[in-house]
Amino acid sequence: MNKRFLGVLIFAFVVAALGGLMTYHQLISRAPASHAAQPTARIVLAAHNLEAGVIIGAGDVNLADWSGAIPDGASSKPDDFVGRGVISEIYSKEPVSDSRLAAKGAGGGLAAMIPTGMRAFAVRVNEVAGVAGFVTPGMRVDVVINGSAPNGDPGEGTLARTLLQNIEVLSAGQDFKKDAEGKPVVSQVVNLLVSPEQAEKLSLAANQTTVQLILRNPLDRQVAATPGASMSNLFHGGAKPAVDAAAKPAAPAPQRPVAHEVAVTPAFTMEIISGTQKTEKQFAEGGNR
Repeated sequence: MNKRFLGVLIFAFVVAALGGLMTYHQLISRAPASHAAQPTARIVLAAHNLEAGVIIGAGDVNLADWSGAIPDGASSKPDDFVGRGVISEIYSKEPVSDSRLAAKGAGGGLAAMIPTGMRAFAVRVNEVAGVAGFVTPGMRVDVVINGSAPNGDPGEGTLARTLLQNIEVLSAGQDFKKDAEGKPVVSQVVNLLVSPEQAEKLSLAANQTTVQLILRNPLDRQVAATPGASMSNLFHGGAKPAVDAAAKPAAPAPQRPVAHEVAVTPAFTMEIISGTQKTEKQFAEGGNR
């Protein structure tokens, strides 16, 4: 082999090896710089899942490193959150913020979850009226009432009407009470978030009618215009029932005054033959002329 060609080949190999080694060192030196660019802060995180209504204790939160943007309302002091009620569920290792907690001094439980100007109205329903247990906090429902209207048409029967629409459920649980014989009875109680005016309507409906909850899509906020329904509408399509002419008794015909007339008794004729003579004689029926 030509010595000159061999020398060129060795030189090219050495240059390629040096170039690859330099590139490798540059890539290694840049990698730690990218990780160091992310800022880290210590903020208060939930030590475990915190359900709505509980009051945060010292063991429910802790300080931990948080990479990335700091959420609004977060804090680096656990004392800012201890003793406050949770109004929206916070998951484990999630930042605790003011928007998820009740105001200081408001306490916990259901009362802390009621916004200003609103009310929590408790409705006792059975399993069917409570949508078979599918009504849970955060769901949206319509309230339908069934009863008889005061001074209404008795022919209409029971009436049904949608009283309230798109009402938020605050809580749903079981209420243990006793019947007249002292036996325990379990009934479902649903707390609805309503305005004071809506609470007045619900109070009358709960005492005078039967209340049923209708589950709806939480994203559907449209209020539907409904005419209501009655028993007569269900069977006759809104029209009053027609009376069968054949089944309806005929009205008696007007009576005319009866004139007292003398009855005409039909007569009969008898032929009498005497010798060659023939005569006819008429007699009334019964022998009277």
